[in-house]
Amino acid sequence: MTLDPLTYLALTCRRIFLRDHVVSVQIGAHDFEKEQAQRVIFNVELFVPYHHSTPKADQLAEVVDYDFVRKVIASRVRLGHVELQETLCDELASSLLAHPQVQAVRLSSCKPDVYPDCQGVGVEVFRMKEQSL
Repeated sequence: MTLDPLTYLALTCRRIFLRDHVVSVQIGAHDFEKEQAQRVIFNVELFVPYHHSTPKADQLAEVVDYDFVRKVIASRVRLGHVELQETLCDELASSLLAHPQVQAVRLSSCKPDVYPDCQGVGVEVFRMKEQSL
């Protein structure tokens, strides 16, 4: 029996997540956004196969460390201004997916301070490595 990719991930992977990670980012296409950094809220889910995320000796080295996600975001932010959340999310998803233990990534960014009449504006991406099911 062949499983669809999302079912396969749900059955074979542990979901590691970082929720509501707030970072000051130089981002925006509008002139008013280019005056100063603004808050961006990141939510990240990494799908790691159980055989890469089930510790045998209860050691951090046996799993994907949450600090990895924070470091990838911080490294990209240090590179400077980005116009679009789409660009930022695509770059971050690619970097996270490059980790050898990560099978798939779901990542969203939200700018909560752009408009006074809504909680935020954002983008979400989902990427996965090619795999024969």
